Amino acid sequence: MIARRGVLGAMLAASVAGTGNAQDKYPSKPIRLVIPFPPGGGADAVARPLGPLMTETLGQPILLDNRGGANGNLGAEIVAKAPPDGYTLLLANSSLTISAGLYAKLPFNPLADFSPISLIGATPSLLATHPSVPARTVKEFVELAKARPGKLSYGSSGIGSTMHLGAALLQSMAGLDMVHVPYKGGGPAIADALSGQTDFVFTNPVGVLSQVKAGKLNALAVTSKKRLAILPDVPTFEESGYPGLLSSTMYGLLGPAGLPRDVVMKLNAAVVTAVARKELAGHLIELGYEMESNTPEQFAVFLRDDAAQWVRLIKLTGASAD
Repeated sequence: MIARRGVLGAMLAASVAGTGNAQDKYPSKPIRLVIPFPPGGGADAVARPLGPLMTETLGQPILLDNRGGANGNLGAEIVAKAPPDGYTLLLANSSLTISAGLYAKLPFNPLADFSPISLIGATPSLLATHPSVPARTVKEFVELAKARPGKLSYGSSGIGSTMHLGAALLQSMAGLDMVHVPYKGGGPAIADALSGQTDFVFTNPVGVLSQVKAGKLNALAVTSKKRLAILPDVPTFEESGYPGLLSSTMYGLLGPAGLPRDVVMKLNAAVVTAVARKELAGHLIELGYEMESNTPEQFAVFLRDDAAQWVRLIKLTGASAD
């Protein structure tokens, strides 16, 4: 009996040691980073420079996987239901926290089914119109929309997306009647605005910067508190007569709920290191992003607060997923 207990004890010790060694070796294979939108949007702009920098810290490739659809919910569901081993992660944006207040039923819980890792940054929105729209200021745009009720259309990355809610907020504040056309991602919405299929987009600056500078879209105003260095001639909405129109899209890294603490902290360290690097921060700051990392605990509080903010905006604008 004593000998048997000794053998069992040795086996248990070996098992615990093996678990510890496995955790110490994380990551031991490539990591899949799900981007819940098609290529070409703001999430892509963050993920593509972030991946290689995280690879340098973690020693394993970060494989980007664009899974667009349902305003980011298809990609989010993939991660929510993935094994909590740190090998499937989500590059989330505010569409996730918006979903918490927009949808009565989802196949996952937008807050409870994820392990917060770190905030990465945020970007304001930009109102950009097709050149055929005869308005060069927000005032002229509002006057045009009032003169053409139900005629001006705009695309978004989905019902309840920041692209949708930003435009809906302007619509609510100015008393406008405009047509919303939801797409599977920001890229397709921007493409149709460029072709003139829709009249304008309410999107992050990075998605349309080159087109604005080339004169293919006209930038009327930004939702930030001050003008962007990359578009110094574009006024804020406050300057344009709408001081309450402030909104931004957050970006952050999440894993499935139940992610081991040591894995969370290794991933957090990789994000913190990447955000501090000029290859990521400098490039994105030039594009209008505000870069900021934080602790998993701070990011959890941030997500709850962000969700509450969007709930208020959803109620104000009357946005509905139905």
